[in-house]
Amino acid sequence: MSAFLLSQIIIGIAVCFDLVSFQFKDKKNIIKCFICAVILIGIHFALLEQWTGAGLMALGAFRYLISLYTTSKKMALLFCISTLAITFFTYAGIASILSCSAALIQNVAAFSNNDKRLRQLMIVGTSLWLTHNIVIGSPTAVLLEALFLSSNLIGYYRYYLKPAKTAEQV
Repeated sequence: MSAFLLSQIIIGIAVCFDLVSFQFKDKKNIIKCFICAVILIGIHFALLEQWTGAGLMALGAFRYLISLYTTSKKMALLFCISTLAITFFTYAGIASILSCSAALIQNVAAFSNNDKRLRQLMIVGTSLWLTHNIVIGSPTAVLLEALFLSSNLIGYYRYYLKPAKTAEQV
């Protein structure tokens, strides 16, 4: 089996965690799904020799784990600095810039105080990862981010837009 095919299978498994993640209301359950997904996505990037993405996903798993216990802005800053360092040492053009930008936004998202802000920032970060995955030519990763974005938007609608509509109608 080729590394590319294996990477696509692994990212397919990550899709399951991402789809489920935003259907939870509790931030901790959302984050736990993220941890599982980013580990698999990191392996996918390593198989494709996308070292910035792989490094940022490894950092992302650690970031999400830490964010379960704190929303410290100092920790968010530490992860942003670490993101920039990983990108500097693995820089490989536009893909590195896109993944760095996405990771920086997701660092802030992970340390947000509530799931609404987390969801809003993840929409932006996911859009950047989607673009990144188009650039590197990973069709299953493009599907993953498109589904992740859709799941986030559905969850956002269910928890924040639909209740507001219902309240206005009463």
